[in-house]
Amino acid sequence: MSHIRGDINAFSESHVHEDFHMQQARKNGIEIGAQDPSPGTGGLIGLMATLTKAESIVEVGTGSGVSGLWAFYGSTTESTLTSIDSERENSGAARQIFDEAGIAPQRYRLITGNVLEVVGKLADNNYDFMIVRSPVEILDVVQESFRLLKDGGVLLIDNALGDGKVADPTQRDFETIARRDAVKSIKEDPRWISSILPIGGGVMIATKV
Repeated sequence: MSHIRGDINAFSESHVHEDFHMQQARKNGIEIGAQDPSPGTGGLIGLMATLTKAESIVEVGTGSGVSGLWAFYGSTTESTLTSIDSERENSGAARQIFDEAGIAPQRYRLITGNVLEVVGKLADNNYDFMIVRSPVEILDVVQESFRLLKDGGVLLIDNALGDGKVADPTQRDFETIARRDAVKSIKEDPRWISSILPIGGGVMIATKV
């Protein structure tokens, strides 16, 4: 294996450009302690929304709306987003930034509540693209994702490696174990084709086959 030169992570993260509203959403997220994707991961969300021609998107872990803005940026003008978060403050921040960005209210649903209960009520085979970043319920949500996605739909797990902790077997905290189990469940399930990319906190991409 050849020696890697330079900081490829920093280079990758600086490759994309976030517009004014994305930058503002990120600042808002820092203030309220929301979990948002890194710029590189955001760019990947936009790219996957484009490649899948996503018309129906579901997100578990709204954050402050950064991810939603990227999803809208990459998807069709008719696309809709259902975004779920357990924190009302996060949903409020996302609603405000979507409004400021000129996204029509009928294009998104922001649901605040128990994540597993809400996900359990979503329709089968209804979504082209699913984004997951909720570490507490991640294994259960990932197991539900196969039911929710259409054939050929794409699952993106943000911060799947927990900033490297998942790859370190000595790390045994609850969130790290949950992420590790979620990644393993996808890897060992022949119904998925998957890969892991070392951007942000580590991103897993999987396609339902």
